Order: sequence, then structure tokens, then C-alpha cells
Amino acid sequence: MDSARRDASHHDAHISSASYPDAGTASASYPDARTASASYDGVRTASRALATEAVHAGRDDLARQGLHAPPIDLSTTYPSYDSRGEAARIDAFATTGAEPDGPPVYARLGNPTVARFEAALARLEGTESAVAFASGMAALSAVLLVRASMGLRHVVAVRPLYGCSDHLLTAGLLGSEVTWVDPAGIADALRPDTGLVLVESPANPTLAELDLRAVAHACGSVPLLADNTFATPVLQRPAEQGARLVLHSATKYLGGHGDVMAGVVACDEEFAGRLRQVRFATGGVLHPLAGYLLLRGLSTLPVRVRAASANAAELARRLVADPRVTRVHYPRIGGAMVAFEVAGDPHEVIGGVRLVTPAVSLGSVDTLIQHPASISHRIVDADDRRGAGVSDRLLRLSVGLEDVEDLWADLDRALGQRAALPIPAAAREPVSSV
Repeated sequence: MDSARRDASHHDAHISSASYPDAGTASASYPDARTASASYDGVRTASRALATEAVHAGRDDLARQGLHAPPIDLSTTYPSYDSRGEAARIDAFATTGAEPDGPPVYARLGNPTVARFEAALARLEGTESAVAFASGMAALSAVLLVRASMGLRHVVAVRPLYGCSDHLLTAGLLGSEVTWVDPAGIADALRPDTGLVLVESPANPTLAELDLRAVAHACGSVPLLADNTFATPVLQRPAEQGARLVLHSATKYLGGHGDVMAGVVACDEEFAGRLRQVRFATGGVLHPLAGYLLLRGLSTLPVRVRAASANAAELARRLVADPRVTRVHYPRIGGAMVAFEVAGDPHEVIGGVRLVTPAVSLGSVDTLIQHPASISHRIVDADDRRGAGVSDRLLRLSVGLEDVEDLWADLDRALGQRAALPIPAAAREPVSSV
């Protein structure tokens, strides 16, 4: 993707994936994330706007039951006096993976509270179904196991991905074999035993964006799995662009408050049935309380994403004009993630923040910063990591809902003394535009 270079004599600072004005031109046009995300206010799902679905999906039956807040069902097992009928329902689940009719059977087959979250997320992503798991990695593992069970162990993937996703594929921990390609090489990398094409857009941590429609076309009949954790359905709905599977680390924006761990795959009902069978067999179930918190998180998702995106866009604008920063990555689609490379020591920045929290994860109401090369992507081979654009000077910022002036004051202090002299070329880390 294009990268705009700031015209400054002392260093090369430029933004990947979005076009930014010259730092000295206050009136220049700027791709404000508020504009980008606001266009989704009117996006309609099957019958209602996305903002309406975020509040009401998964809750449509509550008023008829005389309830306002969804109940939390903590049962691990459920009584049944019809053992023959119970056996038939379990047999039916074993055959198709379809959710059993009638009352629940056992928490590993499904839970009513979790089912509400699954139904709501499917509505927001525009898919038939969704299946929730105990973490994002459990969700990805289940997808790989489904395809491996069909003899389709080969995966085609595009870097960068989340570091643990990269490691899971590279290490072959589930018996998979991976071919890493550029987006243009997807079609040529497909084999008869290819079971999945895996991409992440915007990518973690460089925020590189892919043309998902073009990628889906290149996949042919092989399912495309798009990790939509960073964008959320507020900013993009990969299923509408041809992805068969949409993955979320629901720990991040869907929960939104840093207090729940979960993963979810939005997909068609056929694939969902297979995922439920794997979940039942492996036990990677989501706790009902987590399901409740996720459903509650969805209700404010559009508001949170828009507000955090506005903060992120403003911080990106200021960072690109800062001589202590050599490159800024901010996606065209907008969003609340910013990545930037510093001329100095990135570890000093991590150690210098006071309002911003130096921590892994992202998508919370508070702002988090981390050094991917040391933390989230340390598990990836150094050459592969750098080849994917994850430089040793890159910092990843998950922007929250604080006042942007307070956030900037903290970052400004953490970045240290402003350089008085031009930064030597040796201090710059070249990063390929994506």
C-alpha cells in the first residue's frame, strides 16, 4: 500500500497505509478515523443498523420473558428424565455438530449464555453462526483440527500474523504444514491438501492491510480465514468480502475491558457444526460468565471503536510530525491501533510511560503499549519477524478512551528529549511499505 513521506530535512518519517499531510500544513486533508468509522453507523445487517444490532442481538427474547439483562446460566449439567431422548440428541450432535434441540445437555456441548454471545457476534459479522472458545488460540486450533481431520493439513499464510498464530503454524504443533507467501503468491501455493488460507488485516503489529476480496478470489475453493481482531465488524466484515471464516481474539475489542479471555469463529453453519464437535472433544469451552461479559461488551463496541479510533488518528498525526519517530503505521480503514518506530531506544519509551500501561494485549478502554520484537512476536524467528516488517524499533500502541491530550503528554515525555540535530542514516530502520 502507499506510504506518505513527511517532507522534513532531519529524518524520514512516513505512515504506512494512510496518506498524511506535511507536518507544517495545518489545513491539509487528513484521514480522520472518525470519518472512516462513522461510515459504518448506517451499515445494515439483515434488517437493522450495526449499532442497533450491537445493542439488541442476542437479547431479542428478553422482554417476552420479563427480563431486561440477559441471565447467566452457570450450570455444568442439566437434568433429564428422558434418557432415550437424551441419547438421541447426543447422537444427533455427534453426527452433525448442530446445537441440540430442547433444553441443554451438558456444558461442554453448549451453554445458553454463551449461545447468546455467539448469536450476536454472527449477526454483527453477517454469518450464519459463530462458535466461541476459551481463547483466540483455542479458536484457531479448532479450525486447524477441523481441516486436519479431513486430511487437509497444509496451510497457506501471509505474514505478519499474531506471534503465537505464527508459532503454532511454523512449529507444526497440530500436525499442520505451512507455506508462507506474499498475497500475490497465494494461488500458486495452493495444493490438493491445502485446507486453509490464513491472513490478518490489519495485521499484528504492522497494521498492514490486504485486499480481502482479491485474497478470497485467489483462494478458489479453499476456505479463507481472516483474523478480524483489530478491525472488528465495526470497521470491516470479511465475510462480505469472501472470507468463509472470521476469527477474533474476543479478549480484545469484543470484550473491551481487559477482564475476559475468549476466542470466536464466525462462519457458516456447516463449519460451525464441525467446530462444535472439536470444542466438545477437546474441551476448549468458554465459561458462561465470560460469555455474559462479551455480550455486554458488544453493546458498546461501535461507540468504543469510534472514540478510540479518533484518539488513535490524532496520535498518529502527531507522531508523524515528531522528529523522534522515524515511521508511523496507521491503516486506511482507521481503528484504534497505531504502530511507530523510534529513532532512539524503544525500551526507554516502554519504561518511560506513566499513564499508558506497558502491557501485552490490546483493545481495552485504557491505552496499552508494547514492544513486539520482545513480547508478542519474540516467539517468531528474528529474520522472519524483520522480513515481515516487525523491526526492532517498532512499538505497538493500543489506544484507549482517555483524553487525547493526556495521552500525548505521556507519550511526549516517554519519547524523551527532542533531537536537536539530524538523525544519522544509520539510526533509521527501513521498513517496507505494505
